[in-house]
Amino acid sequence: MRRILVTAAAATAAALALSACGTTEPAADAVKKTAAPITLTDASGAKVQLDGPAKKVVGTEWNVVEHLISLGVDPVGVADVKGYKAWDTVVPLKNEPKDIGLRGEPSMDAVASLSPDLIVATHDLPAAAVKQLRKVAPVLQVRSAEAADPIGRMTANLDVIAKATGTTARAEKLKQEFEAKLTESKQALDKAGLAGTRFAFADGYVASNQVSIRPYTSGSLLGAVNEKVGLKNAWSIKGDESYGLATTDVEGLTKLGAVQFAYIANKDDKSSTPFTGALAKNSVWTSLPFVTSGDVHRLPDGIWMFGGTESMEAYIDAVVQALTKK
Repeated sequence: MRRILVTAAAATAAALALSACGTTEPAADAVKKTAAPITLTDASGAKVQLDGPAKKVVGTEWNVVEHLISLGVDPVGVADVKGYKAWDTVVPLKNEPKDIGLRGEPSMDAVASLSPDLIVATHDLPAAAVKQLRKVAPVLQVRSAEAADPIGRMTANLDVIAKATGTTARAEKLKQEFEAKLTESKQALDKAGLAGTRFAFADGYVASNQVSIRPYTSGSLLGAVNEKVGLKNAWSIKGDESYGLATTDVEGLTKLGAVQFAYIANKDDKSSTPFTGALAKNSVWTSLPFVTSGDVHRLPDGIWMFGGTESMEAYIDAVVQALTKK
């Protein structure tokens, strides 16, 4: 916003004039007029037009919510607030946003009641839901993940959200801090003689008494981060084109051989802890080389595996600490 310089006398006269009118509305109007409109193209190819930087923002997915908070924008509406508070404690909510429903099925009434300036959604949201949301407010749709360039997708999403909210300087700082963390941690692992260590990250869950395990391949965000700090991804299985995730079972873990194995679970979700729960007495699991050698690492709860730069920095710190603590 262009600053207007006035003499002390002129400033005094202006103040007296406003006082006499008994209102400061003209000044507020002047501020509004100087806010430049913003036009963006989102991941769907749609043009998003804003009168100025968005202040009242709704996030329909946790990764965009984390980006908003990191950028200093407290979202007024968040999908599954309870879930976010459980799974992303690295970048906690600083306000009490309205819960707008499920991440894949937001409540249109709840969103509309907030009169937002902007709704940030992801490509995971059904097209019909996005169409309905566009009737409420401008929608900035981003691609949640991209296996071809996971880190590039994360930072591109951060950048476009920053442009929409007038926080580009903060975005640059976040990216610089993330790059510094990658460099610092790679050096720490090199110094510890751990460069090139075969590393396998997964999460798991139990449904209908069946254990499912999700390998995070090189196309996953965490997989890409692991390689940036000098670790070798031990998974040979192919992941999906967006998140770089695959599916296996406990027998599939026998193909890993000797590796460092890490996972993240959540104490409030018992279905997310099969490695210390359902598999604890499984003969296949207990005979795996990395289990018998004690090379299984449960990283701290609250690091969102699909989050932004701050979650990734917390993840890097956790991995370095786990591998160098011996």
